[in-house]
Amino acid sequence: MKLMVGYNGSPAAQRALSLACNQAKTDPNAVVYVVASMEGGSTETLQDIQVAAEKLQWAREYLGKEQVTCETVQLARGLTPGEDLVKYADENGIDHIYLGVEKKSRTRKILLGSTAQYVILRGPCPVTTTK
Repeated sequence: MKLMVGYNGSPAAQRALSLACNQAKTDPNAVVYVVASMEGGSTETLQDIQVAAEKLQWAREYLGKEQVTCETVQLARGLTPGEDLVKYADENGIDHIYLGVEKKSRTRKILLGSTAQYVILRGPCPVTTTK
């Protein structure tokens, strides 16, 4: 079983990671893919990239302590996080996606969209969200 967690290090993302971890423990062949998506380009600094890498390292260590097989992936393919996560799940035959949902104002949703909404509507497999 291939499980994917869209991960940004937020408390909601950590809860999604915990859910995926618990699910992975039920299948000895399960692999959890912890994926951080950054759009890339001039809007992101070297510090942003390093912070994302540190958050992925924390997730790797957490799953290691729980004896869950995992891979961490940091993407910067010029796509929005929602598009990136759906594309990654499709390309890698992911069986289930876990996402943390963060509350946004209506204005912020209109301007930026919702990563979770995009993944829920377009994902190639079941999606579990937590807040």
